[in-house]
Amino acid sequence: MDLAVVTQLFLLYFILPLWLLAGVADWLCHRASHIESTTGAKETVIHLLMLVEMGVPVLAGLLLEINALVLLGMLVAFLLHEATSIWDVSYAVSRRNVTPVEQHVHSYLEMLPLMGLSFLACLNWPQALAIFGFGPESADWGVRFKDDPLPAGYLIAMLGLIVLFEVLPYLEEFWRGWRANDGHLVPRSRP
Repeated sequence: MDLAVVTQLFLLYFILPLWLLAGVADWLCHRASHIESTTGAKETVIHLLMLVEMGVPVLAGLLLEINALVLLGMLVAFLLHEATSIWDVSYAVSRRNVTPVEQHVHSYLEMLPLMGLSFLACLNWPQALAIFGFGPESADWGVRFKDDPLPAGYLIAMLGLIVLFEVLPYLEEFWRGWRANDGHLVPRSRP
């Protein structure tokens, strides 16, 4: 089997599912720490922002031809996600205990997107180089769907899993924090 095919399969069937599992583990850590009574819905808003920051490049990777534009967009999204992660943890540790287990889960949530981006850059090396004006190809800044799309069954299953195990749990977390604090993002100080 071709190395590029193996790498793509590794991304689709190992890296992406492992990343989803890390997201579920993070949500479980938040539940265990009673996030609704410590950091409230504000922390969940930050989590939802990070979900969007990574959701857009994931959708691009699943649906679009990987070119200079997509790779650069993924890199920018990754850097934004890292900055937002620092904001998230800075806020969280000021109001609640972030356990070693949760910190370890965060390492997966940070490194798996970097791994995914790295593999995609390797698979599309001429376009990765072209971003910086190097290599044999000109940078392709166009947006177009994949010439050879991923199987519809995979896309439907993966998008369903993302909604089920990422979007819905974090919306539930937001609702829990919002309800526990009478519609305020941040819990009021208890006397």
